[in-house]
Amino acid sequence: MKLAKVLLGITLTMLCTGYTVQGQTTASDARPNADSIRTFYLTNVSQVHDVTEITTALRNLLDPADKVYLVPSENAIFVKGTPAQLLIAEKLISDLDRVKKTYRLTYTITEVDGNKRVGTQHFSVIVVSGGRTTLKQGSRVPLVTGSTSSPMSSNSSQVQYVDVGLNIDASLDEYVDGIKGIRLRTKVEQSSIAEEKSSVGLQDPVIRQTLLEGTSILILDKPLVLGGLDLPGSTRHQEVEVVLELAR
Repeated sequence: MKLAKVLLGITLTMLCTGYTVQGQTTASDARPNADSIRTFYLTNVSQVHDVTEITTALRNLLDPADKVYLVPSENAIFVKGTPAQLLIAEKLISDLDRVKKTYRLTYTITEVDGNKRVGTQHFSVIVVSGGRTTLKQGSRVPLVTGSTSSPMSSNSSQVQYVDVGLNIDASLDEYVDGIKGIRLRTKVEQSSIAEEKSSVGLQDPVIRQTLLEGTSILILDKPLVLGGLDLPGSTRHQEVEVVLELAR
């Protein structure tokens, strides 16, 4: 009788402390609730880089036993985990899948000859925060790079085309640590055909090029001069200015 009471006492103690007579508790048994699967569709984020960052954040912050699967074709993320972990995933996705602001960048290129303004050009591009926009305006100029010949055919020239005109490349980061403003990474490149001929080949043009590339901090509706330079072989000077506005 005493042995039966002792065995009963041990059994009750093991049950109260979470152990079973069959063996040790596994990691899956220790999870308080059964796993569920939930699909989260991203409605605002569409760029591959942004979607991948959200998926990585989920995998790093959720329980290691949870499963996170990305389906790029559906712009969706599948999460398998406990109800508590799914709530965390929902909150995280809600915070990261935000509508991004859209901005208008207006570039003004002013050319001055001495003290006289020769001309002014305005170019506007729309850029989404965290995105990139490229503008090209001009012509494609053919350059003969070589020739080929064979016994069965006449000589044929190898031609490569070069973009001549204006190229603007801009990308924006809305949040900059410790700085009130929006970070702009931009490249403004302007090229043209010079009047003089190339010494390499009479058919090859000489291309003049002006390039301005850098990073700046912009304040809404406040113009900023990105830079200026003297045009070689002339008395002219170019100045590049940009202003940032919210797109309506």
